[in-house]
Amino acid sequence: MKKVKFIYNPYSGENSIINDLDKVIFINQKYGYEVVPFRISLEQDLTQAFEDIKENYGYILVAGGDGTVDSVVNTMKALKVDLPVGILPTGTANDFAKYVGMPADIEEACEQILNSEPTLVDVGRINDKYFINVASTGLFTDVSQKTDINMKNAIGKMAYYIKGIEQLPNFRKLKICVESDEMVFKGDMYLMLVFNGQTAGNFKLAYKSSIMDGKLDVIIVKAALVKDFIGLFIKMLKGEHLDDENSLVYFKTNKLTVKCHEDIVTDIDGERGPDFPLVIECVKGGLSLLGLKDS
Repeated sequence: MKKVKFIYNPYSGENSIINDLDKVIFINQKYGYEVVPFRISLEQDLTQAFEDIKENYGYILVAGGDGTVDSVVNTMKALKVDLPVGILPTGTANDFAKYVGMPADIEEACEQILNSEPTLVDVGRINDKYFINVASTGLFTDVSQKTDINMKNAIGKMAYYIKGIEQLPNFRKLKICVESDEMVFKGDMYLMLVFNGQTAGNFKLAYKSSIMDGKLDVIIVKAALVKDFIGLFIKMLKGEHLDDENSLVYFKTNKLTVKCHEDIVTDIDGERGPDFPLVIECVKGGLSLLGLKDS
């Protein structure tokens, strides 16, 4: 019997995975897999989850949000663990899992994973870290980092919006320098996002993005008048914003550099990212993914 390493975050979302543990074990056993669980906690380093990984493991199953999946992928890369990954979306936003078509229902998700073949998809790399969905900097990008986990569990995605509103007094222009073969931007911006996936906070911002084209989708929201910013927001709701050259810069690239001397942080999949300067690149086919649904 092959094994599956099941890494789950009991704090993700509304702690829902705790009630679904038996379903995960039952369905995997039905397909001939012995489930070896690892519970994420502050007391144990994630590297311990991979100490017994040998050739008898079939895949890695991760239950959590984007941040949990990001942590697992970074640990796998650091330890050179090359196994397919399946994702059970049990976090607050689950942007990447939704993008690749994973259902919220745990039984359906397990079945979809176990009835699929591994597919090589892109991942992003920012300095020495990897990201699966989005890397960002500028205003509001540290909202997830500053949102209390108990608040997330209590009111879900609304916690992010409340924390974002709290940051409105910090609304200001930020000077940044972005360079790639396709584009050079030196000027004032509010927000910059580099997508491997398509959505952030359940907003489908990079609707032209693909995780199999070897490219990252870069969106820079330029500093503008309030009326122009409101107009851009309306276009975002309609899914028409990427062609608005007056309000934002949009391009695809496999590598870019970012320099900034402002007092701002970076964010990768909801977790604190590295300090400036940044080298961001796409690692084509960098992750073997199970359960990918054709969109």
